Amino acid sequence: MIGGFANRVAWIDLSSGNVEYKGIDETDARKYLGARGLGVKYVFDNGPDVEPFSPDNILCIMNGPLTGTNVNMSGRLAVVTKSPLTGTVADAHMGGWTAAKLKWAGFDGLVFKGKADKPVYAYVEDGTVTLHDASDVWGKGIHETLKILRERHGEDCDGMAIGPAGENLVRFACWVNINDRAAGRNGTGAVAGSKHLKAVIVKGDKKNRPEPADKEADKEARKKALAAIMAEENITSPRKGGLSVYGTNVLMNITESIGALPSKNSQYTAFGKDNAEMISGEYVNDHILINNPTCHACPVACKKEVEVTEGPFKVKMESVEYEPAWSLGSNCGNNDIASVAFIIDQCNDYGMDPIELGNVLSMYMEASEKGYTNGDGSLGWGDAMAMTEVTTKIAMREGVGDKLSGGTARGAAAFGHPEISMTVKGQAIPAYDPRGMKGMGIAYATSNRGACHLRAYTPAAELGVMPFGSLKVDPLEWKGKGKLTRVFQDVHAVSDSLDLCKFSAFAEGMQEYTEQFNGVTGLGYSVEELLKCGERIYNLERHYNNLAGFREGSDYLPKRFTHEASTMPGSEGHVCELDLMLAEYYEDRGWVNGVVPEAKLKELEII
Repeated sequence: MIGGFANRVAWIDLSSGNVEYKGIDETDARKYLGARGLGVKYVFDNGPDVEPFSPDNILCIMNGPLTGTNVNMSGRLAVVTKSPLTGTVADAHMGGWTAAKLKWAGFDGLVFKGKADKPVYAYVEDGTVTLHDASDVWGKGIHETLKILRERHGEDCDGMAIGPAGENLVRFACWVNINDRAAGRNGTGAVAGSKHLKAVIVKGDKKNRPEPADKEADKEARKKALAAIMAEENITSPRKGGLSVYGTNVLMNITESIGALPSKNSQYTAFGKDNAEMISGEYVNDHILINNPTCHACPVACKKEVEVTEGPFKVKMESVEYEPAWSLGSNCGNNDIASVAFIIDQCNDYGMDPIELGNVLSMYMEASEKGYTNGDGSLGWGDAMAMTEVTTKIAMREGVGDKLSGGTARGAAAFGHPEISMTVKGQAIPAYDPRGMKGMGIAYATSNRGACHLRAYTPAAELGVMPFGSLKVDPLEWKGKGKLTRVFQDVHAVSDSLDLCKFSAFAEGMQEYTEQFNGVTGLGYSVEELLKCGERIYNLERHYNNLAGFREGSDYLPKRFTHEASTMPGSEGHVCELDLMLAEYYEDRGWVNGVVPEAKLKELEII
């Protein structure tokens, strides 16, 4: 078997309770690598016509060939399914220690199908999976659930669970683990809820981590990659680089300064310098930071544990990330960092994507401001206390929360004003305004899982944080962004399938990825061969979406970004020239108006 794999996947039929164990198909592993790639292949083989909440939909929890090894930043897994939020293929990734322990427990993945008669959780240990009654934790928050189940099976267990939002089929519900790391986007937690699957508890021993196929090559590759991560000129540098010192929220003041920070439901491209500072990583570091925890095999420690001890939003939680800080902060006209941390913690416990939640709330705020709510109450800009109340209503699907539980696009449509929904393919945008950062415009539009910054993290180039300053482009220039986005998409498809943290790309490139992959697997791929795998994965996802009904016209942006010029310094007067970038992108991809032609599918050996 290829190095790095446990060569064991559990296929769990929740309807019958049967568990079947299968090896990894080597041909598939060579073509799709693992984690995201293999998960997508399984979802594709299951068929694009399946309804997301149908028992026939599968839910894949997958790690990659590098997961749980000594490779730095290798502590991630992918949850792959068909999304109830978008109807597209979906993958959401989780850090912490769950992924590594799943590998150490003897598994490359768990694939769930069917629907249990009553709530259950899966217990994973020593190459076996057993199902247990979860009736006593059904209805409980994620924190209490995982506490109870770890007490039951041992404090050395790790685990991930859904909360009330997933149980209630909130379409942007997510999985969260014991370290408050989330597989956040696309509603994977709601799919689990539809199956009555409450949690996955894993007991894995580090002594069982896979040995590299080529120990000397592995050692040299890791040494080289670590040197890049540690280099003082890179933002990953432990305790020196911005990502390590301030966490992901180091970006708040930066995006504000260039007019690329969406505010008040993207009506503006900046929040105001003083307001942005109040919710920034720098402010968190100076006022509420208490710890810098880390994930498996990661020296960067970008997570920021905080504590608020005074006022109405007392909380101790991990972690205040950039995206949620923006979505619940600037996007909602809220500059109270204590409330931002509190609501993120609500999301962690209820099991909801805070990016989507912040967009839902800001859309509701704009609808309230403009008189669109049709008797469904109101929510004022920056009303933090009311935001916490609506958050609970959404998780429980009570009152207006039921209307908002379907996500931003469905909520805006229910109010009769879909134009105030800042979404692509049904998923809300993250924290970069495409009028001030044009690469994000084409990246949002062409993402296979709906609006997303992580399919192609063009800000790495547009903000100049690529390794050693290797690539810096003008964020306001549209030319070349189609090609740039395609490259990022393919590279990230590789790293998501190995499964390495995205932030490794702030220090490493394809050369480092390839050398580490070869050291562990022994496959001897060239950089070009590994990058071709990324292209294959991205095209398979797009082909799935095409078959599911996403064809010409599916790659778009809300008109606010393409027709309403920015009024803020840094990007004033700019719109996002999506059509021009799309033409460049499709030509570079070899697609016909967003559809993968048969010739490309054959070229990539997908068919």
